[in-house]
Amino acid sequence: MNTPIYDFVRAYAQSGISRLHMPGHKGAPLLGCEGLDITEIAGADALYECEGIIAQSEANATALFGTGRTLYTTEGSSHVIRSMVTLAWQHRKPGREHILAVRNVHRSFLYACALVGCAVDWLYPQSGSDNSICSCQVDPEAVEAALAGGNPPFALYLTSPDYLGHTADIAGIARVCKKYDVPLLVDNAHGAYLHFLDKPAHPMDLGAWLCADSAHKTLPVLTGGAYLHMSHDAAQAWGQEAKGALVMTGSTSPSYLTLQSLDLCNRYLSEDFSGKLGACCARLDALKAHLTAQGMAFVGDEGLKLTLDAAGFGYSGEELGQILRQNAMEPEFTDSDYLVCMFAPNGSWEEDMDRLEETLLALLPRPSRPRQVLQLRPLERRMSIRRAVFARHEWVRLDRAAGRICGQPTVSCPPAVPIAISGEVITEDILPLFAAYGQREIAVVAREEENCCE
Repeated sequence: MNTPIYDFVRAYAQSGISRLHMPGHKGAPLLGCEGLDITEIAGADALYECEGIIAQSEANATALFGTGRTLYTTEGSSHVIRSMVTLAWQHRKPGREHILAVRNVHRSFLYACALVGCAVDWLYPQSGSDNSICSCQVDPEAVEAALAGGNPPFALYLTSPDYLGHTADIAGIARVCKKYDVPLLVDNAHGAYLHFLDKPAHPMDLGAWLCADSAHKTLPVLTGGAYLHMSHDAAQAWGQEAKGALVMTGSTSPSYLTLQSLDLCNRYLSEDFSGKLGACCARLDALKAHLTAQGMAFVGDEGLKLTLDAAGFGYSGEELGQILRQNAMEPEFTDSDYLVCMFAPNGSWEEDMDRLEETLLALLPRPSRPRQVLQLRPLERRMSIRRAVFARHEWVRLDRAAGRICGQPTVSCPPAVPIAISGEVITEDILPLFAAYGQREIAVVAREEENCCE
């Protein structure tokens, strides 16, 4: 597969031309990559008005993923999420002024809703879901119950896979959304590889209308590389405004280093990536099976993620994280109950799995310990998301936060799932959640703004 962006920049870097343009490093090395870092010069195309090499590369990605249209960003899936909500809002049907969302959203979704000014109706975890703010498992029946009551939303938004590795029944939920004429938007940040499994399981394969992929999370792409995927119907209906939504919510200075990595990734995906991916997933499945036989338990079903139930094994996730670091491993995420490790079929993944297996098997099992109650739940709404986000804020200690209105969605990243939604009243019983994720202060709406009109 051709790599038009990379080929152009490589030729330019070797040309010896005088760089009388941005950026200011002029190609001279500090990090060593400056020679390949350019701006929108003649022939380099422009990301949001592309007709040349970027358009060719995006067409390659569209063909690889089998979508109606796939577009690039160098600002991560957070940028794509803002753009998806903007597009759906622009194309909302008359009378549809709110969006329905599954509660374990990334905080960028809240900022998107604040920017367009829409209200949100929330779907909360079903019984039996894992005890974590990261996970909010809902099935097609729950979605249908929410949509069948009238007052339809302008879109349904959900996260799949979630941070613990749970994947939703996208196909079933997509059928329900189609029945009620509601576009399905999916934050698939952790699942860019899913189309290339033996049985494709990407949200775009299963009926999503729009989808956000963080290419850099599971593919060999520089940090910030991401995709906005559109279904064939979405590309026909909304495609003309897609680039406008991206430029409205992003920077006009995209990284050409990241664009080159997205471009080169196309060739990587076209050269037996599926075979490499299958081998990596199979080895990880075997590792989980072996560790399960030794008394450990895992949650989630995502193929490239290992999420160990640390509490069930008598440890905290933080303890296990420290043990891994002492053995030259850095996990993706830990909290009081879980340890999350992510793999990809490149680099030293086989040796990494062997090291992880050896380290975990050397642990002495302990009696399981009680879990913290870390689930998300509804709180009283006192102010709209938009009003709360754009109000003046003040930071208060946890012990003084009860009764105040949440301003910024305060939570660490990862997992970046807001514990309280902007505009909701913080209650005493959720303060341990903030503490569990390392928050000692909370951004709340300033007192003098609490009673202001919307």
